Order: sequence, then structure tokens, then C-alpha cells
Amino acid sequence: MDKAGSGNSSETGTVEAADLPAVPDGAAAVFGSALDQAVAFAGMLATQGVEQGLIGPHEVPRLWDRHLLNCAVVAELIRDRSRTLVDIGSGAGLPGLVLAMIRPELKVTLLEPMERRCRFLAECAAELGLDNASVMRGRAEDTSLRAGVATARAVAPLDRLAELAVGLVRPGGMVLAIKGRTAADELKKARPVLRRIDARGAEVVRVGQGKVDPATTVVRFFAR
Repeated sequence: MDKAGSGNSSETGTVEAADLPAVPDGAAAVFGSALDQAVAFAGMLATQGVEQGLIGPHEVPRLWDRHLLNCAVVAELIRDRSRTLVDIGSGAGLPGLVLAMIRPELKVTLLEPMERRCRFLAECAAELGLDNASVMRGRAEDTSLRAGVATARAVAPLDRLAELAVGLVRPGGMVLAIKGRTAADELKKARPVLRRIDARGAEVVRVGQGKVDPATTVVRFFAR
């Protein structure tokens, strides 16, 4: 990713502390006791994340609204009895690290094939004190991991993602794919795949209404 000419701080795209986005008023209500961790993570994304090409410099001003809060409200969909979660193609830790902050009772596995990103994720988890988050280097199709919940954001179109995700959850497990405006169209296109893999209850849901604007759009379905 080309980081030059970002306009955030310097010609190299480096973000200084003064350029970090302010914490929005609604963040405390969403993150609760994890707010300090979220603030620290925002700083990591805006500095190391940009330097390592995990976050584009142009994304820094909207880190909270577009990324952190957008991911955080997904926790509303995770059932209290869930104990394990795998974040597919975790990348910069969105939503995996965010959900690990908000739901400390969850054992979160950050599944990521790229070594460079795995190092970043491990450093963030350690700095944030997230003992419930671990990093696994690998691809979804190559791991035998089985969790109660699988999450994914900006990984693949739903028809492809569904096949990957269903193999990572236990029978009855839930898949949460964070999508945008194309969610309904992607779900329609993925219906044949969802039938073939025997997924159930596939629907588009919007979470965080009144907390984030716009609300986060998620495609949710369950494995048989």
C-alpha cells in the first residue's frame, strides 16, 4: 500500500500524536470499561498500522466511526454462552482485537496468513494486555480450528467467505460477516452456496442503531 502523500502529517504518511483522531462522545457507551484499551489501539493503528501498510493514512481521521465503533457494536450479536471466536483474515485486528477487548470472557483467535500482520497483531494483543487473544498464522481452509463464532470483515465476497467460515465453526456455530451496502446483494448471490453447505437462518442484520451512524451491517448465519 502506498503511504506517500497522505496529507496527515508528513510526506511519508507518518502520523504524529497530535494528528490522532479525538475520541467521539459515544465511544464510552460502546466500549465501557474497555475504552482505554480502544484509545491505545487507535494509537497503534494510526502509527504502526499506517507505517506497516495495514491501515491507509486516509483512514486515520475516521478510525473511530468507520473502524473501531463499527466493529465494537458487533459484540451485541454474540450470545452470552459463546466461549470461543475466530476472526478470519484478521489483518489489522478488526474486528477480532476489538471484540476481545469488549468481551474478555471470549477466547479469541486471530487467524491471519501473512507473517507481517501476525507480528502486528501479537504486538497489539501484548501491549493491550489481551490475554484472551491469540494469533494463529494460517488460512481458513487449512486449519482444523473450530469455534463457537466466526467473524470476518473485508475478507472475501460472501459466497466465497461462507464456505471458508462454516468450516471454522462447530455445529450450531454462528458466522458474522461485516458488510456494507452490498450486503443484501451478496446474500442473494450466496444463497445457492449457503444451501449447499446447509447453513441456516441467513439474514442481513443492522447493529448499533443509535450508537453508531450508520449502523453496522452484518450478514449472519448458523452452521448445521
